[in-house]
Amino acid sequence: MQLIDIGANLSHESFRHDLDAVIERAHAAGVAQIIVTGASEDESVAAREVAADYPGVLFATAGVHPHLARQWCKQTGETIRALAATTEVVALGETGLDFNRDFSPRQQQSSAFEAQLNLAAELGLPVFMHERDAHGRFVEILKPLRQRLGPAVLHCFTGTAEELDAYLDLDLHVGITGWICDERRGLHLRELVARIPLERLMLETDSPYLMPRDLRPKPKTRRNEPMHLRHILETVAACRNMAPELLAEATTETARRFFNLPPAP
Repeated sequence: MQLIDIGANLSHESFRHDLDAVIERAHAAGVAQIIVTGASEDESVAAREVAADYPGVLFATAGVHPHLARQWCKQTGETIRALAATTEVVALGETGLDFNRDFSPRQQQSSAFEAQLNLAAELGLPVFMHERDAHGRFVEILKPLRQRLGPAVLHCFTGTAEELDAYLDLDLHVGITGWICDERRGLHLRELVARIPLERLMLETDSPYLMPRDLRPKPKTRRNEPMHLRHILETVAACRNMAPELLAEATTETARRFFNLPPAP
């Protein structure tokens, strides 16, 4: 069984001292390849550097998360463009809108999101997107640009049935995280996940965040790792009433096609 984690923040400082061991544990759990998320100019540079240290196993995205959209400027755009030309970077993002916390003003979020969508369309790269409590504005920006874009994924989907239908109508892929394992806020996803077409479903941990709450035995640390993707797979497979091996095969094929990844070494 081979899995691909489409979103892990492995350039995060919590992985600084034991990344080799983290990747070894992931490999032992069947995670063959991982996409390292770039969420700011500096983090995108770091994500590419981390990916370069593990050729064929780690890849990276390059973009600016809506939390940091206030940092977007011409120089940032040029840095992202340069990173996108490297072999390690396989998608633009993480980009989108987050009106839940509003760490950056909404207008700056919208401007940075639109700029990155246009850059992805120009470069012909897939887009790795984030949306939280901003569905209407997100669709308003994305829809006019959708025909110019290639593959696009809404990562860490946590929304409603109506929002899911709207994203599927826009031909988006959907990333599911350990949120589905959270009995406090993720139970609705257990019904919705069966509505996602198999060829548009991908799995991710969003490490070091979103540790699956129903892991047993309970981990001693709160740091999530890509090795826990296997648990997310099993949860999603149960919700879809299918064998985990078949779901692994399908989601891995989808991720490899979406990001244009080579076979795992």
